[in-house]
Amino acid sequence: MFAVFFYENNSIVLNQALRKIPSIDEDIRIKGRKGKVTGVQEMEENIIHVQVEFEKVVDKNKNALKDLGKNKKR
Repeated sequence: MFAVFFYENNSIVLNQALRKIPSIDEDIRIKGRKGKVTGVQEMEENIIHVQVEFEKVVDKNKNALKDLGKNKKR
């Protein structure tokens, strides 16, 4: 078992005890967010730090609300 710490921009996102270490360029899902492993570092024999880059979240409802507001003001 490995203690795996997942980081995004030097802030910890999640830590888990895993049997398998994620590999670089592997697609991963953490807390409902899709991401990709960008780096893996072994700190000690059973402590692993994994760098993750998450996909940007685009809020489609914000743009729709802005358009509705403009029509009401006319």
